[in-house]
Order: sequence, then structure tokens, then C-alpha cells
Amino acid sequence: MVYVQGPAAGVDLMVAGLWIFPVDRRARFTVLRKQTDKEIASSTPYIRKRYVILKFSRSKVINVTGGFVKVKQIQNSFPFGSCITRRSIDNENLVHFLVTNFNWAVFGNELKWSWTEPQHGNFNYKDVDELLDFCKNHNLEIRGHCIFWEMEYAIQPWVQSLNKTDLITAVQNHLADLLTRYKGKFRHYDVDNEMLHGSFYKDRLANDIHANMFRTSHQLDPTATLFVNDYHIEDGSDVRSSPEEYIRQILVLQQQGAPAGGIGIQGHIDSPVGPVVSSALDKLGTLGLPIWFTELDVSSTNEFVRADDLEVMLREAFAHPAVEGIILWGFWELDMSRENAHLVNAEGKINAAGKRYLALKEEWLSHAHGYIDAQGEFRFRGFYGTYNIEINSPTKKINRTFAVDKGELPLAINIDL
Repeated sequence: MVYVQGPAAGVDLMVAGLWIFPVDRRARFTVLRKQTDKEIASSTPYIRKRYVILKFSRSKVINVTGGFVKVKQIQNSFPFGSCITRRSIDNENLVHFLVTNFNWAVFGNELKWSWTEPQHGNFNYKDVDELLDFCKNHNLEIRGHCIFWEMEYAIQPWVQSLNKTDLITAVQNHLADLLTRYKGKFRHYDVDNEMLHGSFYKDRLANDIHANMFRTSHQLDPTATLFVNDYHIEDGSDVRSSPEEYIRQILVLQQQGAPAGGIGIQGHIDSPVGPVVSSALDKLGTLGLPIWFTELDVSSTNEFVRADDLEVMLREAFAHPAVEGIILWGFWELDMSRENAHLVNAEGKINAAGKRYLALKEEWLSHAHGYIDAQGEFRFRGFYGTYNIEINSPTKKINRTFAVDKGELPLAINIDL
């Protein structure tokens, strides 16, 4: 028997389709751990890891052969980020959690056109400039969200009032102003947010206006990767934004000459089902473009349920070869757009969801130890990122730092002693 929760009593409900999936999350997590650790194919590298050969130079100071080596990963280079705002970076405790546990950031509203030009000719770039300085000072890479937004409710009144000719001019001026001012500052741009759900610009301008936005953005800042970005892609809950519809939209953009370089999945989700998420990623992965979760949050009044749901999303994303980054849409209770989605409570206490996030970050660090062999080498396999190595011999202890970058072949690193 299947129970369906729907509208109030007395309202007829028709079920047009039904998917049933096993929800043994523990068993699924075991599969995902193995998937994270395996090679994609025999001729390709590991999804998140690489073989490393540490080659130790002969030294009069230390006899390397037989020396004991401890390798500890300091940071995984996989992009984990969070939404921040100009207000939020005044919170010292929030900033500490942010810079300790994330390496990317995105601005909540400050880059949106309605914020940077709320009235015609009245520009406000102060907040963006200050956020950029903050990210630079804390070595955070940045996504640009967003140049345009297709939803009419998100568009400032003066833009809504323009005729077609003036709207085209305003669009071109905004592109020139924003991307010239910040050329090279943002690694990504969401060019026109939520094009599967809104159609403000498309309805008022030419059918290829979206492709024009992409082309012009690329001309003005060719270093930035240009993304589509939309919601309910991964959860199967909205026929307007199914993976198939998203693929169709991206292919149309490409046919029109749009340099769409990335696929953004917002990821505002409740009660995620891992196989549904994985299926969506598999379908989108056929396009060969990098996939990012750009606004991930999971909401539940029960923080332990929230932790379980967050683990589903993080494991599915991290185990999938097409996913190249995960951005959370905030983590601090007082700075969330959705209630009951935070990882840290208002008073600064890390809740169950936050502890789960930190536990997964710790799981995705590699450590190894052993003895240097007769060839003066030590081998291990580890996640991409930054490592510290400690070499111990009867006469001396030496510490070094090295990085493991992505690559198909084993990485040979010379350690100069």
C-alpha cells in the first residue's frame, strides 16, 4: 500500500507517475565511499585521488633509507564554499568558521543588478568591493551570482518599466559596467539565473537574448566560466526543470553560440533521495560540462534529520565525477535564506548538521605513514590538496609541505632534505 500526502480532504488528487526507490542510506553510503575511492575507468585517474611517489634526495644530514614518514593532508582542494553577505562578514565567529572550513564564496544579493543599480543611474558597488577585498584577504575563490535574473519579481521596477529599445540598451550597459569593473575577479558567473522558471528578458527581447548575454559576457571577461543556474533539477519534483529540460536548454544555448561552460544546480532540497540525485547527475554529465551545486541547503526542524539529508547530498555530489564544486547557501542561523537549514546556531554552537559536514570534510583527507624504501621513495594514494610530511630518522626530524594536483599519471615529488 502506498500513502500519498496531498491537498486537504475533499480535493481530488491524481497521481500521474510514481517512482519507488530503496532508501537504505547506510548501504548507499557504502557504495558512494567506494565510488569516491575508485578509478573511473582503467585508463583514467581516480575521481578525487591520485597516486603519489615521494622521492627523497640523498643527504649527509639525514640517512633517508629506512626513515619513517608521516604524511598528513592539511586541506582538500575540492571546492567547498558558502554564501556570504556584507553584513555577515562583520561577525567574527562566522568568519572564523567560514575561513576554516571553506575555500570558495558567493555573495547572496550584493552582485545582483537590483542591488548594484536599484534606481536608474544610482550605482552601489561598495558592498561588492568590500566583499571582494574580504575574499582576497582570506584566499577565497569567488563565484559571481548573478548578472541577470529571469524572474520578474526579482527585477527592479525601473527595469520593468523600460520599452524594448531601452531595455536592450540597459542590458548591454549593465554587462559592460559589471564585467569591465570586475574583469578577472570572479571565477564563475551565473549569467541569467533561473531561465527554466522565468522569462522576463526572453518575453520582451529577442529569442536569442540569453545566448547574447553569454556571448557578450565572454567577450568582456574571457577568463570567467559562464554558468546556467536553476532549481529543482536534482529532486524530480518540477517538470519545468527536469534534467531533460535543462539539457535541452543548454543545447539550444550552445547551438546559438553561447559559451555555456558550466551547469549550476542550486540544490534547495528537502528529504533528498540519493538515487534520484545520482540519476540527474548522470544525465547532465553526458554534456561533458562541469557541474556545481551552487546554493545547496537542506531544511528540517530536526537537526539530526537535517544532518542525514545533508550527508546524502554531499556524498552523492562528491562521489560523482562530473561534480566539480559544492557551494552551501549559508551555514549560520541568522544569515540563512531558508529556515532550519543552518549548520551553526545563532549563538555559535555547531549543530548536528554542522558536525556531519565537518566529519565528512575530515573523512575526505588522506593520511599515510611508513618507511622510505631502498630506492629512497615512499608511495601513497591521496585526495587532491595540500599535505604536510614529517620524516624521522635516528638523527633528525624534518617537515615539508607539498601539493597534490589533479592529473592522470602518478605524481612524482622530489623532497629536498
